[in-house]
Amino acid sequence: MTSPLTPKSWKPQVIADETGKWLDNALRFATYEEAFANAEDLMMRWFAVRDHRAVPSDDPVNYRLDNGKLVSIAAVTGEKGE
Repeated sequence: MTSPLTPKSWKPQVIADETGKWLDNALRFATYEEAFANAEDLMMRWFAVRDHRAVPSDDPVNYRLDNGKLVSIAAVTGEKGE
């Protein structure tokens, strides 16, 4: 069970243009470290990223990092997407 102070997951976010707006995708990780590493990876691959971070999310975890590679939790558990 998750406490009110513990997020369900962490999401990576980046600022990718001059608007200064934080943007995220559907990836949700169990740890801050995984989400931050994914945001850092986006920053290294995308030319326009100005900043990156990891923030708490109420969404369920759906990805993990395995030796730096993205692994879908659904692929591991055998769940099928809708």
